[in-house]
Amino acid sequence: MTTDSLFKQLQHPNPHLRERAMWELAESRDEQTIPRLMGILAEENMTYRRAAVKALGAIGADAVPTLVESLLHNDNPTIRASCTKALAQVSFNHPNEPFPAEGVRGLKMALDDPNPVVHIAAVMALGQIGRPVLDILIEALKTTENPALAVALVNALGSLGDRRAAEVLATFAENESIDAYVRESAASALSRSELVSGYQAASDRRSS
Repeated sequence: MTTDSLFKQLQHPNPHLRERAMWELAESRDEQTIPRLMGILAEENMTYRRAAVKALGAIGADAVPTLVESLLHNDNPTIRASCTKALAQVSFNHPNEPFPAEGVRGLKMALDDPNPVVHIAAVMALGQIGRPVLDILIEALKTTENPALAVALVNALGSLGDRRAAEVLATFAENESIDAYVRESAASALSRSELVSGYQAASDRRSS
């Protein structure tokens, strides 16, 4: 199948065909593949846009510099949000590879993006990367004055099943000077963190 055919298939209503096109584009890419995929991030067609996000994530580390450049400098918040989601897909699709430091730097800076869709998506991407960026998530939670961002951060920390994250969540859940909704969210995230931690421990025992 030609490259043009694969790009056309990214718009196909069948998700399995879109998925196949996405991976074929990642595997057979040339120097135009990443720029062409980046161009789709401005499309109004959400299905097409999401397929491009996933294809960039399938490409992996090679797509990160271009994604970070657009994340930090593009005026269109939809494109910036799509870049954060593509960075999350890079981590999701390549879990055994260290996430590029440039990508971490870009996501950390995106936490200060004025658009809520972008900075919430950045939190979700950092949560997908997980423990390697634990310090960034904790520091952001301790310093933000934005309750919505704080809620996203506690939820990201709660998904890690990490002891240090749990300690921070416990502190926030008990601190009555903090926004009530953030406090409640921290308590819920702490319960979830304990469940995740227990599941991980059981899984480790089974595999040992």
